[in-house]
Amino acid sequence: MEKLGREVVSMPYGDGIVETAGGERYFLKKGRPSAAFACEATGLAELATAEGINVPDAVLWGDDFILSTYIEPGRPADGFYSELARMVARLHRRTAPVFGFREDNFIGANPQPNRAEGSEATDWAEFYYSKRLKYQLEMALGTGYFGKGVWDILYRLRETVDRMLSGILEPPALLHGDLWNGNYLCSSSGEPWLIDPAVYYGHRETDIAMTMLFGGFPEEFYRAYDEAYPLQEGWRDRVPLYQLYHVLNHLNIFGSGYLRQAENIINGITG
Repeated sequence: MEKLGREVVSMPYGDGIVETAGGERYFLKKGRPSAAFACEATGLAELATAEGINVPDAVLWGDDFILSTYIEPGRPADGFYSELARMVARLHRRTAPVFGFREDNFIGANPQPNRAEGSEATDWAEFYYSKRLKYQLEMALGTGYFGKGVWDILYRLRETVDRMLSGILEPPALLHGDLWNGNYLCSSSGEPWLIDPAVYYGHRETDIAMTMLFGGFPEEFYRAYDEAYPLQEGWRDRVPLYQLYHVLNHLNIFGSGYLRQAENIINGITG
């Protein structure tokens, strides 16, 4: 850690806090060699371009680690989830002219393609089908899930995506990309902070749908978000479609325990 320019007095064996002789503290995340650490640094920097967003600064990163500013943890007090919602709303008001992102990155351990090609750049339905659902289903086919039936699923999903997303006219919004309840922190001062992004520019409902998976957020969050930046009519109907991407990703990372959930969503939205 010589590049810090400070004497490091403590270093964890795995993930944990790095402390310098001057008392500065950083958080070290380590893992297998991967481009994911550089992508995380880029993602944190992109989130920071939105006004009023709390994200750690990436200080150093390499093939197998990222070092970021340490956020001293605290406990959420009254109003915490309302402020988190307003922060996410501010994030979503940061827009771009096209869908996707300037580089591909990762969603968990899996690659996430973001470079839009042709009509994907301006057609959200095309982007979401090609870069999200089709990509994950083809990955699932390669690992033995769904079998030859995947081609019928893709055909059905193509029609469903066109039908459900054709009326989405909002500009591409800056998305956290992996906004579940393990990817925010409460600081010692009670403020929310966003961590571990999988950023790209897309339809903001995808972030909201993700908040409803894997434990969900308190209802306070959704009330405050709707007050700050009301969602388009019918957004709840699109939640399963947007959750499907993350369930398929979990299937491809963690295995068959997510297969039934993926099948139920597919049958529910295409039936």
